[in-house]
Order: sequence, then C-alpha cells, then structure tokens
Amino acid sequence: MKYTADSPEKYIDQLPENRQLVISRIRDSINKSIPKGFQEQMSYGMLGWVVPHSSYPDGYHCDPKLPLPFINLASQKNFIALYHSGIYADQNLYDWFVSEYPKYCKRKLDMGKSCIRFKAMDDIPYDLIEELCSKTTVKDWISLYEKNIKKK
Repeated sequence: MKYTADSPEKYIDQLPENRQLVISRIRDSINKSIPKGFQEQMSYGMLGWVVPHSSYPDGYHCDPKLPLPFINLASQKNFIALYHSGIYADQNLYDWFVSEYPKYCKRKLDMGKSCIRFKAMDDIPYDLIEELCSKTTVKDWISLYEKNIKKK
C-alpha cells in the first residue's frame, strides 16, 4: 500500500485500525531501544530512522541530499515490513536475529535481505525488535555502511 504523509503520526492515522495498533507498538519499541543519534522521520513514504546529515554529512550514496537510512517501517498490502539495514550489512547480526526469532514467534521467519515481513498481527516479536534495534550505534552503522555498502 502507498501512503502519503509528512509525519509518522499522519502515516499511522491513515492505516486500518488493526495496523495502527501494531505499527504504533513497533514504532514505540524502536524509539525505546534505538541508540541515541538516530533521527525518526518520514523516509521513502515509510516511517524511518536515519543518521542525520549533522552526524554524517556525506548522506546516502544513492542520493547524498538524503540522510543515511538505517531502519524503515511500513504497512504493506499483505504484511508489515521492518527494513533493518544492519541485518543486511552485518552477517553476525543477521545470524543472531535468525537464531533468536524462533524463540519469540510461532510462525516461520519471512525475511529478505533487510526486510522482515510480519503477516500475522498477533505474532509480532516486540521484545526481539527492541533488542535488534539496540544493537547498532550510529558510529557502528556508519562504519558498516562505509565498509560494506557505500560505493567507493
């Protein structure tokens, strides 16, 4: 689904009621646990947490006018998507998440390179999301990004 909003609150207000509750709770989990220095904003039509230009002036290599993205959260047609760039860039973090997931959820993990898809609104691992979001600092993310993703 494509939603247009200029703030996280307006984005959430557009969602169906059952999605509002889940997205709000995931958002709260991220905001509670994400290390200091990341900034919440609308990013690519989704909720986003980025490294602001004040901390990383180079910005995103695909478009340096944009801040460096880290996490995005979106309500898609058939699922809720949590995009975590750290999982994509850090094999150890990926392996940790994959091994922990079954301890928190009854359903099989549905995941792409950086996208974790939640189809069942009653089986969201909020505590695991908090722990995942706490594991990478701004400094760690910039280092991983420059080493593994940014085009030289």
